[in-house]
Amino acid sequence: MKILKKSITIPMLAAAMLSGCTKDNVAPGNEVNPVEIPASVSNGTTSFAFDFIHALQKTQSAEENFFVSPLSLHMALGMLLNGAEKETADEIQKALKMDAVALADLNAAYKTLINDLPVADSKVSLGLANSVWYRNGFSVEDDFQSVLKNSFESEVTGLPFDDAAKDRINKWASDKTNGKIQKVLDNIQPQHVMFLLNALYFKGDWQTRFDAKKTQDTPFRLENGQSKNVKMMFAGSDFKVGAGSNYDAVRLPYANGQFNMTLIIPKGQNTIDEALKGITGEGWSKLNGGMTERGITVGLPKFTLDYSAQLKETLTGMGIKRAFENSAQLTKINKLAELYVDFVKQDAYLGIDEQGTEAAAVTTIGIGLTSAGSEPPRYICDRPFGLIISENTSNTILFVGRIKNPESK
Repeated sequence: MKILKKSITIPMLAAAMLSGCTKDNVAPGNEVNPVEIPASVSNGTTSFAFDFIHALQKTQSAEENFFVSPLSLHMALGMLLNGAEKETADEIQKALKMDAVALADLNAAYKTLINDLPVADSKVSLGLANSVWYRNGFSVEDDFQSVLKNSFESEVTGLPFDDAAKDRINKWASDKTNGKIQKVLDNIQPQHVMFLLNALYFKGDWQTRFDAKKTQDTPFRLENGQSKNVKMMFAGSDFKVGAGSNYDAVRLPYANGQFNMTLIIPKGQNTIDEALKGITGEGWSKLNGGMTERGITVGLPKFTLDYSAQLKETLTGMGIKRAFENSAQLTKINKLAELYVDFVKQDAYLGIDEQGTEAAAVTTIGIGLTSAGSEPPRYICDRPFGLIISENTSNTILFVGRIKNPESK
C-alpha cells in the first residue's frame, strides 16, 4: 500500500510578528515522529476538508467568524459509516472522499491517526478521543461495538438517558478538551438512543514566539467599512510564504516544526470568503509545495473564539441525505430498530496569544429512533483572514477558520 508522508493541517489560527523577534524560545529538535497513512486516505481527507469549508460557507452567516475541525467531523462520520449500509453508507463514504477506499483500510488509517498524531511532536499537546453513549435497553450490535473499540479506541457506555447522563457526556467532552468545551448537549430528547462523539485537542507553542512587549492596539478593518482596535502581535523572522491567485499565505511552525498554522490573507479587494472558496485539495498541495522561506514581518491578532454549528444543512449539501431521513439504513448499529441521524453538531474553541495556540473541537452525532536591507515585507492580518493548522507528515487538516471579527478576552 502506498504511504504518503505529509502535513496535517488544522484550520484555526493566524499569527502576527514584529521585527526584532528571535527564535530562542522553542528550539527545534529531533523529537518528531512521522504520521504515515495511505495516500488515498490522505488526499481524500484533504479534499473533504475544503469541501466541508465550502459547504459551511453557504450555510453560515457571512458576517460571522467560524472555526471548525474537518478531522473531528471526518472521524465522527467514520464511526457512523461503520453503522450504515447500502445507500446511506454510499452517501457518507462519497462525501468523506473515501468511496475508493475499503472500509477496513479507512478504519486502519483512523487508528493510525489516533495513535500517532499525539506523539508526532513531543513539544505539542494533542489528543484524539472517541466515545459512544447509548440508552440503556437499546441493543447495539456486537460487531459495531467491536470496530469502534478496536479501530477508534472508543469508549462504549450504556446509560439511563436522564439529566445525569447528559452531565456525564458533557463532562467527557470537557475532560478531553482541557475544559475548553464544557457542553455539547443541552438536553436529551425522548427519541435519542445513541450519541457518537469525537474530541480533538491541540496546544502548541510557536517555534518563534511573539514578544508580548511588541503587542499593541492596531486598527482591524471590517468588511462593512468600519474598523476596530485589536491586540495585534508582531514578529519578524524567516518564515515560509506562498500565494494563490487572490491571497498570500504564511506558515508559522509550532515547537519542533511538525505542526504548522498557515495564514490565508486576501489580496487587494478580494475577501477571505473568495479566497477560501478557491482553495481545493489540489490547490492546497500546490501551495505547500511552492512555499519559499524569506525574512518578513507578520501581524496576528491576539484573541479567543468559541464557535458552535449545527451541520445537518451543510452535510446535506455535501450529499449526505439518507442518513437524516426516517428511512436511514443504520442496520449495522441495530438490525431491527428504525434509526436516523437527528443532528450533527460541532463545538470548537480557539485561543491565540504570544506564546502559542490552543484549539479544541467536539463533534457530536445524535442518533434517533424513528419514528533585504529595506524593511521586510509585511503580512499583517488587519482585515478578515483565514487560518489552517497542519502536521507535516500525514496531510490531515485539523482545523480551518475564517476570522472576520477577532475578540480579545
